[in-house]
Amino acid sequence: MWGNDARGITVALSMSEAASAPATPVKIDIWSDVACPWCYIGKRRLETALAQPGAPVVEIEYHSFELSPDTPVDFEGSEIEFLAHHKGMAPAQVEQMLGQMTQLAAAEGLEYHFDSLKHTKTLLAHELLHHAKAHGLQYEMKERLLRAYFTESKHVGHVEDLVALATEVGLDADETRAALTDHRYADDVAADIAQARALGINGVPFFVLDGKYGVSGAQSPETLSTVLERVVAEREPETADA
Repeated sequence: MWGNDARGITVALSMSEAASAPATPVKIDIWSDVACPWCYIGKRRLETALAQPGAPVVEIEYHSFELSPDTPVDFEGSEIEFLAHHKGMAPAQVEQMLGQMTQLAAAEGLEYHFDSLKHTKTLLAHELLHHAKAHGLQYEMKERLLRAYFTESKHVGHVEDLVALATEVGLDADETRAALTDHRYADDVAADIAQARALGINGVPFFVLDGKYGVSGAQSPETLSTVLERVVAEREPETADA
């Protein structure tokens, strides 16, 4: 099942990490799945918001979320077949939905190729993202995985396929292979998913700004800019007192 584009901003979201945020940068925690088309769109819309004049400096951290944890690594079938089964929709309706999603992605400068997409379980890709975070390359790795999955129709569920993608962003092949083989980041992935559950997150992308504002869905750049402005404005008194 996919995440959705639900409009909604939740104020005063309770996160244990929200106790004392630094003046800068603004921390943006994003729950996301590699197999979520809205998540790639949401990433681009956030980047558009952050490119606007006056946008604050931010620190972005991605967190794991599995939309379809029961997906086999080697799903045999098309994206239409997968979604028709999981959403209980007619194939023709799914095909129409995919066409609309492709158009929405194109508006953000993204190419989606659902006809050749290789649907897979994303748990190992999330482990890779934690490995990349440990080496300061999580953002680059997230972009590479999304492009590989939606645009290039690459498989993102096998160790060797993931290692090849990891080397493209500067990660060491042998170290990455070892990390994915011994599953050293499996607990980190599980912790992310558990935290999402505790926060009531049931769809992605989900953005948490400064541990205070929760933004659900692939919101427009204008909406994201408004929330960023609010966060910065509420920080100003704290900065002045420092």
